[in-house]
Amino acid sequence: QVQVVESGGGLVQAGGSLRLSCTVSGLTFDDHAMGWFRQAPGKEREGVSCISRDYIVTYKDSVKGRFTISRDNSKNTLYLQMNSLKPDDAAMYYCAAASRYYCAWSLSFFPDWGQGTQVTVSS
Repeated sequence: QVQVVESGGGLVQAGGSLRLSCTVSGLTFDDHAMGWFRQAPGKEREGVSCISRDYIVTYKDSVKGRFTISRDNSKNTLYLQMNSLKPDDAAMYYCAAASRYYCAWSLSFFPDWGQGTQVTVSS
């Protein structure tokens, strides 16, 4: 059984930083692309960033230059460093394991999800 557990969310002032972590068990972490998604109240869940098995990264346009995704395969852990946070970044952030080694933005491409970690940005 795959388990995905996020941590690191919290309350931060605009312009501040947070680092999200996601630990995965129950699958061969190295073989899977991993993604970060977010969902704000009343909005659809959207892709934020993805990293492939081969460390190819993609970002949502609005977070490019501010967010950095990384993975540590020795720890089965995915990270999202978020800098220069804006109120628009506030959302529940989810980590998800892809069904393949490469990235895609479709939610159905990610069968395994965590419960989310809340990010709140005050203006």
